[in-house]
Amino acid sequence: MEMPSIRIIGGNSQAGTYILRILLKENTTLQFGRFKKGKWISLLAGDYIYVGSALSEKGSTSLARRLIRHATRSSDRPPHAIREEMVKQFRDCGLGPPDPLPKNGKKLFWNIDFLLDLQAAEIVNIIAIRSAERLENRIAKWLECDPRTDIIEQGLGANDAPGNTHLLRFRVDDMGWMSLTDNAMAVLGETP
Repeated sequence: MEMPSIRIIGGNSQAGTYILRILLKENTTLQFGRFKKGKWISLLAGDYIYVGSALSEKGSTSLARRLIRHATRSSDRPPHAIREEMVKQFRDCGLGPPDPLPKNGKKLFWNIDFLLDLQAAEIVNIIAIRSAERLENRIAKWLECDPRTDIIEQGLGANDAPGNTHLLRFRVDDMGWMSLTDNAMAVLGETP
């Protein structure tokens, strides 16, 4: 069975929560904007997961536009390879507007933007949960407790959720990702 790059679950909401699986192809030391006053953080090559949300039914803070934004790099850098497939799947299932691409390029703002802007970082899988319910913190806490994840730096990626960490090192292969996807769906009361 081929593993889907993008898994969309839930109802018809234009809002939602998502989990990104990011492959970092080389060891990197990075500042995540002003996180911890610009502290340099070392990241080993490998898989990372990021939990986020976009809880608006329309506009730039809707689920499709947020995910497309994540798959876009700043300046003239090429987008993540998954972006074209995202646009197609979102159109096919009615998620987002017909043209969800950013109109004015991308400025780095959130902690995760600094990682996703690197050529060495590539979004390889996405779980998109269509729901207006605020699930981000619950999913992030559940992932923090997963024995296959490591906290890189407490609070990273969770500026609006004190006590949480939304960017984690993820020590699994593709089968582990599929297991995580199925478990996340079970936590949310969905059937895989």
